[in-house]
Amino acid sequence: MHAIVDQIQSVDLNAGEETRRYLDTLTKPPESLGALEELAIQLSAITGELKPRVTPPAVVVFAADHGVAAEGVSAFPQEVTAQMVANFASGGAAINVFARQIGAQVEIVDVGVAAPLTMQGVTSAKVRHGTANMVVEDAMQFEQALAAIDVGVAAVERAKSAGARCLIVGEMGIANTTASSAMLAVLTVEPVANVVGAGTGIAPQQQAHKVAVIERAISARQANPEAPLEVLAKLGGLEIAAMTGAYLAAAAHRLPAIVDGFIATVAALTACRLCPAVRGYLIFGHRSQEPGHDIALKALEAKPLLDMSMRLGEGSGAALAYPLLQAATAMMREMATFTGAGVSDKAKS
Repeated sequence: MHAIVDQIQSVDLNAGEETRRYLDTLTKPPESLGALEELAIQLSAITGELKPRVTPPAVVVFAADHGVAAEGVSAFPQEVTAQMVANFASGGAAINVFARQIGAQVEIVDVGVAAPLTMQGVTSAKVRHGTANMVVEDAMQFEQALAAIDVGVAAVERAKSAGARCLIVGEMGIANTTASSAMLAVLTVEPVANVVGAGTGIAPQQQAHKVAVIERAISARQANPEAPLEVLAKLGGLEIAAMTGAYLAAAAHRLPAIVDGFIATVAALTACRLCPAVRGYLIFGHRSQEPGHDIALKALEAKPLLDMSMRLGEGSGAALAYPLLQAATAMMREMATFTGAGVSDKAKS
C-alpha cells in the first residue's frame, strides 16, 4: 500500500483554472452550465489536460463475505453473495446492464467470498474466506487488510493497462452495510443510530437489532478513529479494503474515479484518511437512501451528481452518473467558442 500512496500527487489546479478560463470563451453565458462546468474543471485537474477523455470506462466489482452476518443483520442469507457473483459473471445484474449501456468492461473480483468459487468470468484474489464476526473478534488481521488493499490496486492497474480512462468501483457482500456503518461511526465519531439504514431491506425491529450489534462490535474492538487502517481491519470488510485500494490506485494513476453509494463512500473516506490528496480524484455519482451516506458525504465535503433514491450498490449509481462525465468532456472538445462561431460575446461595460 505504501508504494502506491507514495505515487499520489495532488490534482493539477493550474490545469483546472485553464479549463475554467476556456469555458468562459464558449458560446454560452459564463457558468450557465453549472455543475457540468465544475465537472469539466475537475476532470482537467485530475488528468492535467484541457480536453480530457473519459472513454472507455472500466467497472470493477469486488465481492466478499462478512462474519457479522451470523448476527442476523441482513434481510438475505450469506450464500446470496456467491449467488450474486454468479449473476454478475453471467451478465444478469443491474451493473452489467448499465455497464453495457455505457460501453464499460466489467471485472468481478473475489477478494473474500466465503464459498469457494471456480466460475468463469471471476478473478480469484481471495485473501480469506470472509471476515470474522467483528462482535467476537477483529474482522481481519492487519496484514489481511493490506493484502485486500493490494487486490484493489492490482485491479485498477489491470484496467489502466487495458486502456481505461475512468473508473467505476462496485461491491457485493451480504452484511457489508453493517461493516460500513461501524467504520463510519468510528471514523466520524457519529452515533451508530444516525448512520444505520435499512440495508438490503430489513424491518424497523431488525434495524434496531443492527444498531445494537454494531454498538457491541465497536465497544469490543476499540478501534482508534485516528487510525483508518485499524478501523478497516477491526470493523471493515475485504471488499471495502479492496475498494480503498482502488481509489488509492486511481489517484496514483490520475484516473477519475466515480464513487457509488454508501459502502463505496466509506471506502473513499478511508482512502482519503490514508492520503488526503485522493479526494481531488473522486467524483461522487449519486446520493444513496442509506442515512449514513449523507454523513459520509459531509465528511468528504462532497456533492453527488444524482439523487435517484437508490441503495443497490454494485457500482450502479456511479455507472448511471458516467454519461455526465462524457457530456462534460464533449462540451470541452466540441462546443464552439465565441470567436470561432462568429458570435458576439457579452457587452463590455
